[in-house]
Amino acid sequence: MSSPGDRTPRANIVGTGLIGGSVGMALRAAGWHVSGVDLDDARAARALDVGALDAIGLDADADVTVVATPVGSVAAVVADVLGRVAGVVTDVGSVKAPVVGAVDDPRFVGGHPMAGSEQDGIEGATPAMFDGAVWVLTPTDVTDDDAYTTVRAMVSSLGAEVIDLEPASHDAIVADVSHVPHLTAAALMAMAADRSVEHRALLRLAAGGFRDMTRIAASPPDIWPDICAENRSAITASLDRLIGSLGQVRSLVADADRAGIVSLLDAARQARVNLPTGIPADVALSEIRVPIFDRPGELARITTLATEIGVNIFDVAISHSGEGAAGVLEMIVETSLAERLTGALMANSYRPTTRDIGT
Repeated sequence: MSSPGDRTPRANIVGTGLIGGSVGMALRAAGWHVSGVDLDDARAARALDVGALDAIGLDADADVTVVATPVGSVAAVVADVLGRVAGVVTDVGSVKAPVVGAVDDPRFVGGHPMAGSEQDGIEGATPAMFDGAVWVLTPTDVTDDDAYTTVRAMVSSLGAEVIDLEPASHDAIVADVSHVPHLTAAALMAMAADRSVEHRALLRLAAGGFRDMTRIAASPPDIWPDICAENRSAITASLDRLIGSLGQVRSLVADADRAGIVSLLDAARQARVNLPTGIPADVALSEIRVPIFDRPGELARITTLATEIGVNIFDVAISHSGEGAAGVLEMIVETSLAERLTGALMANSYRPTTRDIGT
């Protein structure tokens, strides 16, 4: 595959809805030539009209193909596309384990941008969709290292922060932070709507916090049956934990436990204000260099290890060697966390070196 640095990089988008259209717009803004297809010819034509695509069709020589179809069809579409293009294939589905488990190909890198909108379809697409968003990649033991770095570089060029997770870990986490919150918002809206039949003023009074909590319930519902089916184990486990937590809250309220209520709310407030908000502009950075060998899943093991120990990798590259080793993996991390990562790497028989590179 040609390096995007040698010519205009080329991409395919399969599925030109909200996310696929936004990927296409963002890639075009970053200088890529983007082709695309959709089961709905009219939607593909509209994607061309609004600037999400340069051309309709599947470019067999594209560097990256992004599959942005409903979750239930992703695995089959990825398998089909891998037989029709020469480059790397990734997807944007919010459930990863079933897809990654079904596609055993070194050119496939599972992905999920944690971004979206209450708007529907290509009309809601925007090139700024992924700026500052977290984009999860799920490389495995069979993932080709160059395929991974190609997808990671593409994602980073869209302004997203990349983290690597094992597919099953991704699904469990996303159930907690995305799928169950959406279903909870829907349940709250359903409860309010039921009450509004009896009390017409209720929905007019539902302002402020209620509107903030239920905003995501305004999203189009079409994708959710697939999500709930494909990630049902993680979602039901998360719902069970939520039900248990609500039961504890109910007990505190029923018992008029003032101290318990204050403790609960204070702990929640502290957790909320300490949510990550991005990378400070003046953060000190270090480069970690690790010799790696030509064996399947090498890069996936290292990047997933970094995520597991809480170290974010801001950038990654591989310097190739013509000898026995595949080359040297170069990672940029926060200086204050560099020792944590190098220690973990040494514990796993790697031989990293570190140098400070400033801010």
